[in-house]
Amino acid sequence: GTVRTEAELVTKYREMALQPECDAAIDEIVNEMVSLDEKELVKIDLDELEIPDTLKKAIRDEFKNCINLIDFRRHAYEIMRRWYIDGRLYYHKIIDEKDPKSGIKELRYIDPRKIRKVREVIKKRVRGGTAGDPVMTKTQNEYYIFNDKGFNYGNKSVGPATAGLKIAKDTILHITSGLTDTNGTMILSYLHKAIKPLNQLRTLEDALVIYRIARAPERRVWYIDVGNLPKMKAEQYVRDIMVKHKNRLIYDAQSGDIRDDRKFMTMLEDYWLPRREGGRGTEVTTLPGGQTLGQMDDVLYFQKKFLQTLNVPVSRLNSDALFSLGRATEITRDELKFAKFVIRLRNKFSQLFDDALKTQLVLKGICTREEWDEFKEYVYYDYKKDNNFTELKEAELLMNRVQILSQIDPYVGKYYSMQWVRKNILHLDDEQMEEIEKEIATINNIINIEPTKFEFSASIFRFEKRKASALP
Repeated sequence: GTVRTEAELVTKYREMALQPECDAAIDEIVNEMVSLDEKELVKIDLDELEIPDTLKKAIRDEFKNCINLIDFRRHAYEIMRRWYIDGRLYYHKIIDEKDPKSGIKELRYIDPRKIRKVREVIKKRVRGGTAGDPVMTKTQNEYYIFNDKGFNYGNKSVGPATAGLKIAKDTILHITSGLTDTNGTMILSYLHKAIKPLNQLRTLEDALVIYRIARAPERRVWYIDVGNLPKMKAEQYVRDIMVKHKNRLIYDAQSGDIRDDRKFMTMLEDYWLPRREGGRGTEVTTLPGGQTLGQMDDVLYFQKKFLQTLNVPVSRLNSDALFSLGRATEITRDELKFAKFVIRLRNKFSQLFDDALKTQLVLKGICTREEWDEFKEYVYYDYKKDNNFTELKEAELLMNRVQILSQIDPYVGKYYSMQWVRKNILHLDDEQMEEIEKEIATINNIINIEPTKFEFSASIFRFEKRKASALP
């Protein structure tokens, strides 16, 4: 509720990422998005794109160029982590004005706190133009403003919102998380919903530390009998008793000396209370320390709640949990939800490749903007994965289908048709069934051709043998 600009919001997200629990959760998510153990982290998939092979090869080559421009093989972790934390990513496309057909020369990262988008809008009243008529808005111009000092330095504005360098809209590569606030005016990060749980966790941990320090030691309570002394003399008498019975030795670690500090009294020391005549006289009792210092249930609850807001399974950050590749039935629902969440993150992050590849193809004349808008619906990006849960699930489903197929095979042709088995047991679509039919027919032709060749060669051998035997 206190954030006024996106620059302050980005700063807040980066402060959150410094907390140990948040850093561990972000590290788990980014490591799941891309496998850093592979040489080729992401590939472009053009199998469903019906275009000539030469054009496919050109698109693949330009995709590799885009990967090299941002040095994705070396800095994939940093780029994805930056996008996940900030919720937005800006790159400046550096192009040679004298030779634009050579494509993008460099993709230069821009701090999101130093750039903002400006949209100039024209408002015009329709109908008669009176005060009650509806207003129609029309976008006149769109561009970006870059200010090297940032638009907010600390809590102070460094200048007007439009002060800075104007940059054309098409020159900036801009991708976001896709999340907005309730008004739809401010881009949010995936960390936004974790702000409150993280603040609660920090507050509770600090309160727990203070309580343990304050309540851990046992303290003595001194009830001093002051009789009928006046108030001033009673306080002086209690103070004299304190100095008499109090011996506070302090060790100086720098000099190695031991000194006596009697003039300081902290909340962790004894309590001295005066008692009037008619009481039980001078008495010394003990104030017990805290009894529930070992309970951490409330801290663990907020820690679990914080991880749930980031969609990270709690077992991932449990140091006692063992990693095992078991059956698909052993996969928890949290792991399955987490795998789908990572897929959504990958699809959103792929806008970076779409924008860079579009600019490269248009500048080099490989395709037009309109053609790319049609192509991109069939362009996919295959990320190398470390998560084996999806592979295990697919393998077990295939195993179950094959077992059912072996049981129903004797009844195929009698009660069930081959088409029904392929569609309902193996769950194949029409294209897959047609492709399988072609492959089976090709294999059968090869098997039928080979014996014919062998028989033809044997007949020639027998003819040559008879011809040789007829010679004198």
